[in-house]
Amino acid sequence: MWPLDPSRKEVLGFAVSCRVLTLALQALFNAIIPDHRAEAFSPPRLAPSGSADQLVEGLLGGLSHWDAEHFLFIAEHGYLYEHNFAFFPGFPLVLLLGAELLRPLWGLLNLRSCLLISVALLNSLFSALAALALHDLGCLVLHCPRQAFYGALLFCLSPANVFLTAGYSEALFALLTFSAMGQLERGQSWTSGLFFALATGVRSNGLVNIGFLIHSQCQGFFSSLTVQNALRQLLKLMGSVFLSVFTLGLPFALFQYYAYTQFCLPGSAHPIPQPLLQLAVDQGYRTAEGNKPPWCSWELPLIYSYIQDVYWNVGFLRYYELKQVPNFLLAAPMAILVAWATWTYVTTHPWLFLTLGMQRSKNKRTLEKPEPGFLSPRVFVYLVHAAALLLFGSLCMHVQVLTRFLCSSTPIVYWFSAHLLLDQEPLLRSLEAVPGKPPAGHPRPGQKVPRNSMMGLLYNWKTCSLVTRCILGYFVTYWLLGLLLHCNWLPWT
Repeated sequence: MWPLDPSRKEVLGFAVSCRVLTLALQALFNAIIPDHRAEAFSPPRLAPSGSADQLVEGLLGGLSHWDAEHFLFIAEHGYLYEHNFAFFPGFPLVLLLGAELLRPLWGLLNLRSCLLISVALLNSLFSALAALALHDLGCLVLHCPRQAFYGALLFCLSPANVFLTAGYSEALFALLTFSAMGQLERGQSWTSGLFFALATGVRSNGLVNIGFLIHSQCQGFFSSLTVQNALRQLLKLMGSVFLSVFTLGLPFALFQYYAYTQFCLPGSAHPIPQPLLQLAVDQGYRTAEGNKPPWCSWELPLIYSYIQDVYWNVGFLRYYELKQVPNFLLAAPMAILVAWATWTYVTTHPWLFLTLGMQRSKNKRTLEKPEPGFLSPRVFVYLVHAAALLLFGSLCMHVQVLTRFLCSSTPIVYWFSAHLLLDQEPLLRSLEAVPGKPPAGHPRPGQKVPRNSMMGLLYNWKTCSLVTRCILGYFVTYWLLGLLLHCNWLPWT
């Protein structure tokens, strides 16, 4: 996908190492810590389980908990229950493709075991490629190779690490989103729109990415606007915006229509195996064979909105209850990080915000060679996107998911963290090394100087600045805690 120069090789190597370590730790934690008996979706296993299946479950079972159980169930059985439609089809389809590639193992393993192996292999691949895509995007936007490099390394240590490996759609969504952003920065709007549309088929918040295409089209409109061609350019802009909205909204609309055909049109329901039908009776799950659900009679019958409202109690300020204080505290570090990034950027570029990033530069060189780093004007649209996600997630979602929600959707989390490390950490000057070159400066006695600068900061923890210890401490702590809790059915972000 990209030429593997030394910095990309370093990012890829670190990403693969982190994935391998994550898989090993989840297997260890899942083996030595008894599983918590959670009140979560846990369907019966229909296929017989042999010794090879039990081995796979023992090694990779920690990747199948909580929402991952929904994705695995959908990949194995399809959308049988109404609440399954909260999970978009992109990731289950990819898991099925992975299981198909494992067809030679079908004689030894059942379908669920093949899907679990697909989860481990594919999400490891997707998250590694997402790190490369983020590095590529950072080089294009920041024009600061060091910040792009450190941002990609920080993605490998993401606080949402467990969700980039477990049976969740975050890794695939991050890969598609960062790749789409990179294509848009290169001026490849059609390719970018395709990647953004695929991301919408993976997660619903992919719809928000329409803002990138519209902002890019508006920038093109204002940069080429003259009195003579004003009407023509305006019509062109309106057509482009309509096409972008249609392209990104199509996967969402098709998914909603599929749900409508299953639950609202007679004779469309698929037969359900008796054990799964009994589970629906026992747990109160609605199936397509039951009574027609109320959302079918809505003027705009959207099953997704209905599920979020009725099943998950998602809505404006609904989560603001005293008993949810621990979850707000859990999400606080990520919220503070993005809010801090927004404040830093706004106070640096207040006029850029007032003009929505559409201001014209009087100096052509400014456009050709923008200010490098996180404070570059080119970061504006990414910052607005991150701030919008933070605002929506804080007010309208289950706030504990804010960490993985932001970590898989916006590069700002990693770019701003890299900006802080470069700005606040003097130790980086001695540890910093372009891959393939010796470190700059002379380390103090007792300092270890590994090739990877992030590992160098962790090795020399005691001599790091307070900001560095807060950032890396947060990233690594959430990584380990996430593995420890999530893989044993204990609640996490």
